[in-house]
Amino acid sequence: MRLKPLLIRTIFTLFFLAGLTSLLLTSLTSAREPIRTVNGTVTKVSDGDTIHVTTPDRTKLRVRLYGIDAPETPKINQRTGRVNKPGQPYGEESWRALKSRIMGMQVRLDIIDIDRYKRMVGMIWIDNRNINLEMVREGYAEAYVEYLKEPYRSQFIRAEMEARAAKRGIWSLQDYERPKDFRKRFKVRGD
Repeated sequence: MRLKPLLIRTIFTLFFLAGLTSLLLTSLTSAREPIRTVNGTVTKVSDGDTIHVTTPDRTKLRVRLYGIDAPETPKINQRTGRVNKPGQPYGEESWRALKSRIMGMQVRLDIIDIDRYKRMVGMIWIDNRNINLEMVREGYAEAYVEYLKEPYRSQFIRAEMEARAAKRGIWSLQDYERPKDFRKRFKVRGD
C-alpha cells in the first residue's frame, strides 16, 4: 500500500506540531534556570518568607523565598510603633524559625525571578540544605502551589503533605487560613 504525498505531508506536519506543542508546554511549566546565583550574608529576616541578603560587594538584596508562603506577621507603623495590620496565628513562630536558621549566615541564593515589588525571588541554600523546603517540611510555611514549578513543585507538595499529616506547625491550627487569603481579606502587602 502506497501513501499519497499529501497524506504523508499531513502526517509529518501533525507530528511536527505535536512535538512543538509538547516542547512549548514543557518550557512553560518547568522552572527556569536561576537568573543568577549569588552568595551573601543574611542581614535581616522580615518574616517567614522574606529576608535581606548583603553580597560581598555590599549590594543589599530583598529576597522573597521561592515556592513558599508563610503566615503573616503583624505590620508595625514605623512612626507610631503601633500595629497597623494584624498578623496571623503562627506568623511569629514562622519568622523566629527562619531567623534562627539563617540570620547572620552565609547563604547561596539562586535567583529565579523578580516579583512585582522588585524583590528577588529565590531559593536559599546553606551548604546542600534547601531552606525554603525545610520551612515547608517543618510546617512553618505552605507550598505556594500557584507559583511552584518543577523541579521543585513535587517535592514541596510532598513535604507539605507530610507536615499536614504530622500536624506540624501551621497544620496544627484548627482554623488555618492561607496567607494568600489573609492578605486579600486584610489587604496586607506581602513583605
